[in-house]
Amino acid sequence: MIKVPKLTLEDVKIIIHEAEAKARELGVDMDIAVVDDGGNLLAFYRMDGAKITSIDVAINKAFTAAGTRKGTHEYAEMAGAGKPAFGIHVSNSGRFMIFGGGLPIFIDGYAVGGIGSSSGSVEEDRIVSQAGINALLQHLNKAK
Repeated sequence: MIKVPKLTLEDVKIIIHEAEAKARELGVDMDIAVVDDGGNLLAFYRMDGAKITSIDVAINKAFTAAGTRKGTHEYAEMAGAGKPAFGIHVSNSGRFMIFGGGLPIFIDGYAVGGIGSSSGSVEEDRIVSQAGINALLQHLNKAK
């Protein structure tokens, strides 16, 4: 039987910790969310100066990334007016995010969840999310 990896609480703590560290390095307080492979919230962290309006955005970026197994930035071009995926942003009760900052999390080729960061620029949000993923993968590789 194949054992499919799952995000653990320890994994999520590593992701959040490193995402926060990167946000501090960038000088931008962030809202950071991590979801499981079903888009269910596992953890949410709001830095002191993060935008209140970005709470749902961060959670929904993580949801979109986990559900589609793609970075939310990949939808920016294809979901614009007149593009093939135009209107997708209103799907899933408006939870579908079409701008950067949400990334899927893969372990050993399996999609295990997503991370979403929000409050900075799209580029800063994406950098913060990627830092969390990189830390998790580094930790898992050391454990092998």
